[in-house]
Amino acid sequence: MSPGKNMKIKILYEDNHLLVVEKPVNIPVQQDSTNDVDMLTLLKEDIKVRYNKPGNVYLGLVHRLDRPVGGAMVFAKTSKAASRLSDQVRTRGLNKTYYAVVHGKFEDKQGRLENYLLKDEKTNMVSVVSPEVAGAKQAILDYKVIDVFKDYTLIKVDLHTGRSHQIRVQFSNIGHPLYGDQRYGKSVNKVGQQIALWSCGIALKHPTTEEELDFKCNPPDVEPWNWFKYLGF
Repeated sequence: MSPGKNMKIKILYEDNHLLVVEKPVNIPVQQDSTNDVDMLTLLKEDIKVRYNKPGNVYLGLVHRLDRPVGGAMVFAKTSKAASRLSDQVRTRGLNKTYYAVVHGKFEDKQGRLENYLLKDEKTNMVSVVSPEVAGAKQAILDYKVIDVFKDYTLIKVDLHTGRSHQIRVQFSNIGHPLYGDQRYGKSVNKVGQQIALWSCGIALKHPTTEEELDFKCNPPDVEPWNWFKYLGF
C-alpha cells in the first residue's frame, strides 16, 4: 500500500540551501508511471505550507534511491546548491553509506567489488558484463561485515559509484543477494518481503559554507534489521 499525501517525512537537517530527510520505503523519489505520491511532491508541499510560500517551490534532486529503499537523502533548496552538490556527486565528493542484509556468510570480513554494469532500459534490469561491452559503466563499492544472524549477514557498504541497482546487482553476482530483493534474488526471497537496503549515511561539503557535514540514520526496528545487535535495537 502506498503512503498517503498527508504523511510526514522526518527531517534530519535543513537550512536555506539544503534539505536532508529520511526517505520512507516504497515511495518513488519523483513522479513515475504509477502516479503514486512521490518525495519531491511531498517535500515541496511541506515547504510551501511550513514557510507559507506562494507559487512554485524549488527543490533540486541531487541523487536517487530506488523506490523500495529508505534512509538518508539530500535535496537542494536553491539552484546554486543543486549545481554544487551535483558537482560533488560527479567528482565523488558526496559519500554515501548503506546497510544491507544479504543471504549467506562471507569468508572475508571486508572487501571491494569492482564490476562493469549494463542496464537494459526495456526491462529495467542491470547485469554484470565485461568492460568491452558498449554502454557498460564501472561500478565500485567497499563492504564490511558488521554482524551475522543464522545464514544472513549485515554489511555496511561505502558506495564509490552510483550506478542503477548497483549494490543489489553486485552482491547478487557474488552469490549474496539482498534479503527481500525480488528482482535480483528471486530464487531465495519470498514475495512480499521488503528489500533490506537502507541509506544510513551521507557525508558532503556544504554548498556555500564548505563545512563538512555528516548525516546518519538507522533502519526501522523491524525484521530483518532487528535481528542484528549492532544496530542497537
